[in-house]
Amino acid sequence: METSRSTPGLPEPRSILTAIGFVVLVNAVGSAPALISSSDTAWFQALEKPWFYPPGIAFSIVWTLLFTLLGVALWLVWRSESDGRRLALGLFVVQMAVNVSWTPAFFSLEQLLVAFGIIVTLWVLVVATIVAFRRVDRRAAALLVPYLAWITFAAVLNFEIWRLNA
Repeated sequence: METSRSTPGLPEPRSILTAIGFVVLVNAVGSAPALISSSDTAWFQALEKPWFYPPGIAFSIVWTLLFTLLGVALWLVWRSESDGRRLALGLFVVQMAVNVSWTPAFFSLEQLLVAFGIIVTLWVLVVATIVAFRRVDRRAAALLVPYLAWITFAAVLNFEIWRLNA
């Protein structure tokens, strides 16, 4: 009689490694724009910021946490065999592409209003991704809710920076 080496209810070690791979991948893709764009420029430092602008370190911490949640969510959908999986994965890829386009539009091109349009588009795509993920795995959809909340905050912040500096 063969015994299983895994604990009932827990994923297999290989599956955990795959999940970690998804987390690392999403963090790498999400942070890639920082290689070409930065808030550490004279232009950005000179912009008037709203009273609710968080300390700079908050962005690195929040994005790392959010990209980690997104990686786990993506892994949950990836391993599912549910109908709608392909649509959910496709939406995830599209929203990530839009996400990474915001940083260069804002910081490199210095186009605050274009960046705002990008983040509004991102917001719509994240909502669509949550809906698609929910059809595949409710846990995955729930993991995207903090991301949607941060995107909402970031959109308000982007708009206010544009408004104060237009």
